[in-house]
Amino acid sequence: MTKINVETLTYTQLAKVFDHAILKPEQTTKDVEQGCKLAIKYDAKSVCVKPCDVKQAADILKGSSVLVGTVISFPHGNSPTTAKVAEALQAVEDGAIELDVVINIGHLKSGLYDECQKELEAIIKTCKAKRSDVIFKIIFENAYLSKDEIVQACKIAEAAGAEFVKTSTGFASSGATYDDIELMRASVSDHIQVKASGGIKSLDQVITFLQKGATRCGSSSTDKILEEFKQKNSA
Repeated sequence: MTKINVETLTYTQLAKVFDHAILKPEQTTKDVEQGCKLAIKYDAKSVCVKPCDVKQAADILKGSSVLVGTVISFPHGNSPTTAKVAEALQAVEDGAIELDVVINIGHLKSGLYDECQKELEAIIKTCKAKRSDVIFKIIFENAYLSKDEIVQACKIAEAAGAEFVKTSTGFASSGATYDDIELMRASVSDHIQVKASGGIKSLDQVITFLQKGATRCGSSSTDKILEEFKQKNSA
């Protein structure tokens, strides 16, 4: 287990773990504005907004250190490949630099591994041809997968050229678990990063996910968790 705890982390190190999520279907353009300003205030790594909100987020975050992220084929991953590629390209054109792509969950569970990999390759290669520094995180939705399927998804995502594997959308019956982070960390090469997402609401959760091997956490409770960190460090 990595020696990470409240005492060894600086505020900036912890803040740059967070992708601040603004993904609920009912969230408005005002919510996007407030969420982006919150991410700037707390120095988060990125925001993760709905594809329709990428342009707005990019405008607000311009000149800040907070990256613009979005989701592709969210939350079920069941769009056809051509639609996923088009959505991803549009997101990059609108200003997104990090794309969290939902794997085709049903096809993964059908054992169509080659198809899943080729689809991700098509999305990644097409977008990187447009902008080489785009970062890809592949969302598995572990709540629906067996341990063997999670391992297989890790292999597919890495082979397709993604930089991250990610646990969940936050919209399934359960989100990130400590066991899943350990399994995913063990199932990819060292240069592939692991993102925990779904149900992350406390500092203790974040610290444990980091100890288990995660390097990024998606949460809509970014401010609450970072305020908790400040209070503990000032005690």
